[in-house]
Amino acid sequence: MKYLRTFLLASALSISLLLPSLAQQRTLTKDDTLRGTVTPEREWWDLRYYHLNVKVDPASKALSGSVAVHYKVLKPYQTLQLDLQPPLVIEKVTQDGETLTFEKAGTNAYFIALKKAQQKDQTGSVVVYYSGNPIVAKNPPWQGGFQWTKDNEGNDFIATSCQGLGASAWWPCKDHMYDEPDSMLISVTVPENLTDVSNGRLRRETVNNDGTKTFDWFVSNPINNYGVNVNIAKYTHFSDTLHGEKGVLDLDFYVLPANLEKAKEQFKQAKLMLRAFEHWFGPYPFYEDGYKLVETPYLGMEHQSSVTYGNGYTNGYRGRDLSGSGWGLKWDFIIIHESGHEWYANNITYKDMADMWVHESFTNYSENLYTEYYFGKKAGAEYVIGTRKGIRNDRPIVGTYNVNRSGSGDMYPKGGNMLHTIRQIVDNDEKWRQVLRDMNKTFYHQTVEGKQIENFISQKTGKNLSKVFDQYLRDIRIPELEYKIIKGKLTYRWANCVEGFDMPVKISAGRNNFKFIYPATTWKTEKIKGDSIVVDENFYVTAKMVE
Repeated sequence: MKYLRTFLLASALSISLLLPSLAQQRTLTKDDTLRGTVTPEREWWDLRYYHLNVKVDPASKALSGSVAVHYKVLKPYQTLQLDLQPPLVIEKVTQDGETLTFEKAGTNAYFIALKKAQQKDQTGSVVVYYSGNPIVAKNPPWQGGFQWTKDNEGNDFIATSCQGLGASAWWPCKDHMYDEPDSMLISVTVPENLTDVSNGRLRRETVNNDGTKTFDWFVSNPINNYGVNVNIAKYTHFSDTLHGEKGVLDLDFYVLPANLEKAKEQFKQAKLMLRAFEHWFGPYPFYEDGYKLVETPYLGMEHQSSVTYGNGYTNGYRGRDLSGSGWGLKWDFIIIHESGHEWYANNITYKDMADMWVHESFTNYSENLYTEYYFGKKAGAEYVIGTRKGIRNDRPIVGTYNVNRSGSGDMYPKGGNMLHTIRQIVDNDEKWRQVLRDMNKTFYHQTVEGKQIENFISQKTGKNLSKVFDQYLRDIRIPELEYKIIKGKLTYRWANCVEGFDMPVKISAGRNNFKFIYPATTWKTEKIKGDSIVVDENFYVTAKMVE
């Protein structure tokens, strides 16, 4: 999600869709580089497996525990970087039972000196012990961290959210998106009256002799670091199954007891969502780990196989339609949007935060496709076109590489409209659906660069879309079709655009009979019947008659 802040321009409502928690205009620091770069201390080892073992103490709002980090050596090197944000501290690091030395680099990075010679293709592990009070979420999920609240019955209601801020806000890890573990065990110890719900499947629940319980959750698929979560409450549970494209998918729902009946009704939309998205994107990417929807005290987030929900059991986005079309009130925004991230964020994951559009543009567009699947193609188009009122064109969608910096929040509505526009260029709905399905198959469980996705779409559609991507991802202008009609001849060109922009567009000279024209940045002329034209509104462009 990366964080849905609202900025609806047309009315006094403002909807900005899920902007990064980082202050976008602040000065870059050494910490930004250490966090955002594949440093020499990161690149030499391939992350294979984590065992996160953490005790959560609500009374003191403190954490204590360890993380076993398993890796494979890609090339010899003796210093390993892990990250942990203060006020948490690393207390000790061991390898093969032997204590290692470490030093801090900047605020969050720890450089660990390995004693044993690291040899190519060798496997190894370190165990990191840590404790302290984690960053408290100020406005989750936009300003995330650990959230310590109470439910209406006075029970602890605790959750994590950390996209942008980073998983190192609450546990030591390789806090860069390019490298994911192949699998992970998450062991969470909580007071015995509470339940922890994390990612993957529950392996065991252990009653300890000190008034606590430990919940062991195993994730059998690769998982991005911010996707790891803990959700702690006095939960009640119900379940269902979906007979989907890869067989039977287990569906589990964890909610506060007071909301059980509302949840049983509202969460029926999860199956509707899964059917629609399996149609458009291919099989749900994590059958082995199941699908969970978990109530939290904040709005929601795309935590892998543990999608979090706090939308008040209402349709729309907190009861509002972000598109203004009416269609956004037909379904629950958080269920649909955050679950759409299972394909775009958790299955296909950006390597660098600058390419966050790969997550958010496609997931914004998934709202359109869900609407279309159940209410028709016209409804889907009306929805995505309606979201244009939230586009600000303030900064490019692509951010700054190697410093953990995303681009404009326009990656949501503008990115969705870019993809809707590309669909019009393809002009073949089944081919377009296969592009989306093939994308999830080709990049299954992979981290990617944005350019890989751009090139893939161009290749699969058979159209060179490089200038289209440059225009909508790297420029803030809306391309404008300039035209004039003189004595039955239409003369036209693209203006307000990147050099070489040559996107085809559909126009009509009357009776809604749309046809393609092929403008460039130089003037072209062709015959036309009529004295005015209309540009197909499915293209995110403007038009202006000139003298």
